Amino acid sequence: MTHWIYLVLAGCCEIAWATGLKFSHGFSRPLPSIFTVAAMITSFYLLSLALRHLPLGTAYAIWTGIGAVGAFVMGMVLLHESPTLTQTVCICCIVAGIVGLKLTTP
Repeated sequence: MTHWIYLVLAGCCEIAWATGLKFSHGFSRPLPSIFTVAAMITSFYLLSLALRHLPLGTAYAIWTGIGAVGAFVMGMVLLHESPTLTQTVCICCIVAGIVGLKLTTP
């Protein structure tokens, strides 16, 4: 069960580094850049721990899915981005895929 916790935490770190990447302005701002790189390293490390027990395809798909959905939400919350209905439906499909993978993986 800890491998699932590692995977979710890795996904949360992916959200953090994707968001930090936006605020780093191409790594031209030192503090957001340091935060972004630290979140990247942590995300990859936690993913590597989860991969000890989870299938590669499942873990990678869930990790990127968490990151994609989280970045989408962070864009709305922090950057006041306004998604279209179609984009929202597509993000919901990603969430459904994540849930489906979790439910079908031992």
